[in-house]
Amino acid sequence: MTITLPLLSGLAPVARPDAKVLILGSMPGQASLDAQQYYGHPRNQFWPLMQQLFAVDASLPYPQRLLALQNAGVALWDVIGVCQRQGSLDSAIRPSSVQLNDIAFLLTELPQLRAIWLNGGTAAKSWQKLQKSAVTLPASIKVWSLPSSSPAHAARSFSDKLLQWQEARLQSLS
Repeated sequence: MTITLPLLSGLAPVARPDAKVLILGSMPGQASLDAQQYYGHPRNQFWPLMQQLFAVDASLPYPQRLLALQNAGVALWDVIGVCQRQGSLDSAIRPSSVQLNDIAFLLTELPQLRAIWLNGGTAAKSWQKLQKSAVTLPASIKVWSLPSSSPAHAARSFSDKLLQWQEARLQSLS
């Protein structure tokens, strides 16, 4: 018996034209979709990473965190815009249901962009599919595949993840 799952729609991009870094996740988990907040699961390490990298106070209310992130030159979105998934794990996304976001259009709105950071393996794999069909980047924009901030990706410690994210920051913004 096949279970019919509803189509899940992701969140709108958070971006200003002065963004220098675009962080792309895969698809928000259920806690994030319910809250309508990027990285809304309380155990997701994204906001603590942003606190270490860009001095964004992870304890601030969500709208203030987003503003602080934008003031630091960071934009957010996801590679996947629509999909079917049971639960929150990327591994549960039904590949046949995936619709990718129009990142090519967003890139035209970010003239100062220097780097794209892919948050996790599913974001990286989806980005590769997108690049084959719809996105050509200028050579000046570097793409970094980073360890996922998701609580499901517990194989790496926070400090190990932070080191890799710090390296991307150093290489992207120096």
